[in-house]
Amino acid sequence: MVNSGTRPVVLVTNKETPEKGINKLKVKCDVIFPKSHPATREEILELAGQVDGILWVGHMALNGEVLDRGGERLKAISTMSAGMDYVDIDEFRKRKFPLGYTPIVLNDAVADSAIGLMIAAGRRYHEGRLAIDQSQWKGGPQWLLGQDIKGSTVGIIGMGGIGQTIAKRLKGFDIGQLLYTGRRPKPEAEALGAKMVPQDELLQESDYVFIAVPLTNETYHLINETTLAKMKPTAVLINVARGDIVDQKALVAALKNGTIFAAGLDVMTPEPLPADDELLSLPNAVVIPHLGSATVQTRSNMAEIAALNVLAGIAKTPMFSPYPY
Repeated sequence: MVNSGTRPVVLVTNKETPEKGINKLKVKCDVIFPKSHPATREEILELAGQVDGILWVGHMALNGEVLDRGGERLKAISTMSAGMDYVDIDEFRKRKFPLGYTPIVLNDAVADSAIGLMIAAGRRYHEGRLAIDQSQWKGGPQWLLGQDIKGSTVGIIGMGGIGQTIAKRLKGFDIGQLLYTGRRPKPEAEALGAKMVPQDELLQESDYVFIAVPLTNETYHLINETTLAKMKPTAVLINVARGDIVDQKALVAALKNGTIFAAGLDVMTPEPLPADDELLSLPNAVVIPHLGSATVQTRSNMAEIAALNVLAGIAKTPMFSPYPY
């Protein structure tokens, strides 16, 4: 049974949430978890009406159904994520319901993953490992040549916090030119030596293209057969945002027929990706299972910020990191 005492009760939807966040909640609240792991949606919905706050961990749909089941008792929810594509923001806005999230704190970890994918895909690490596994280590001056980073043109689609952090990392690689796209020029980007250009120009000129834009109706399949065809055949695409920003079927075709050189992907469609998906059969696709923010310190900090958001929402004070709807 959920505690019915004087202390608020908070539901944390995943038992593996870092202790840093759990301990922060326990100072002022009683914390409960779903019995099953991973939790079922029905279990979470059933508990939602018995708590004062929810620390929402994972990408299960967060929408009006949750708020309805929460009823009058539920006062605040915070996700433990920066991306909010699984949240019905319009429903939260309509109800003026306190909603928190955890951006910024994961920028460094995600940017590091992006640079790792850039190097791995551009230098054909996966293809090289396959050669070893298949006893096809040939060697020679023309074997498995990759793409240079020094002197290259790099394009970043989405110059928000993660995009800017990627740009900072790139300063140590002596790249030739840094381009970006966005709704409006950003002084922070200009300070990093980046030049705002139309998307077509970025795709046509870039040797490496990073996707760091949120998934919205406008960015769904932003990278598709048409836009891939505008890229250089030597270009490398890196996606650390959301899988549905890329038309994955079109990407697989582009990688198979040489429209682009390679891709480094931390996100894909669907997630988890089935082991027999064609994407995984491609030697020029470096694929990792959505590990962008997966460092000990980053996840602990995300949990703590989410906990602070929930505590503030329950207390009816401004959240540490409120979603700006």
